[in-house]
Amino acid sequence: MSNIWKTGILMAALTALMILIGKVLGGTDGMFFAFAFALLINFASYWFSDKIILSIYRAKEVDAVKSPQLYSTVQHLANTMQLPMPKVYIVPSPSPNAFATGRDPKHSAVAVTEGNLQLLNRDELEAVMAHEMTHIKNRDTLISTVAASLAGAVTMLARFAGMSAFFGGSRDDDRGGGGLAILIYLLAPLAALLIQLAISRSREFMADEGSGRVTRRPASLASALQKLVASVKQAPMAAEPATAHLFIVSPFAGTGFIQLFSTHPPVEQRVEKLQELDKLIRAGK
Repeated sequence: MSNIWKTGILMAALTALMILIGKVLGGTDGMFFAFAFALLINFASYWFSDKIILSIYRAKEVDAVKSPQLYSTVQHLANTMQLPMPKVYIVPSPSPNAFATGRDPKHSAVAVTEGNLQLLNRDELEAVMAHEMTHIKNRDTLISTVAASLAGAVTMLARFAGMSAFFGGSRDDDRGGGGLAILIYLLAPLAALLIQLAISRSREFMADEGSGRVTRRPASLASALQKLVASVKQAPMAAEPATAHLFIVSPFAGTGFIQLFSTHPPVEQRVEKLQELDKLIRAGK
């Protein structure tokens, strides 16, 4: 199934969640309001979600003068992968990470944190950027960025549902609507996250492989991932939960139960697959 179809299904699923929350908040009128709100969010998510994500993290665009090594690395990869040159951004955060965004390769951007630039060597940085550029080439960025915007909107509406239950109730309180509002408050963000999970995990393995094959150094990405995960545990990023799936590694230092809902595969699995790929490349396959 193409990512365009997946994006459509995602929009429909999260729109249905919004309408259900609107029903709890305001009955029939609430449903119509939620539907109108969903249409607006869907439109904004498709056309402007990349700008929204970049603004959330106060990302600053750089060029060959402001960040010559990063820019030349991305430019080299764009030429190698036959992609349009994406815009390049630096996020002012000491926590090392990176992400790609944009609705298609012609309207794409890659972003790295300041911590990433300080932590990784040149080969590791190239491997990380090749991972993000593979997301762009595979058009993962469309569905990932839309998912971030829609999941954030669903979470916001769910909070309103919870507030409605605690402070005044809904129109359906006499039929148990208050209890339903609380249930939606608790479950709607989880439902949005589960939809993200269904999309996110396999694409990370594909982007890892794409990076390894482009750079011919899967071991560099394996090393980078291990460094990133270890550093994030020491210095988690102040990230929005709805955007966690965008990053190359989870920006949160989650362990135990939280890992069950991680938007990323375990780094051990990713490293193992990269090591297998490294053997194949060394063998000329």
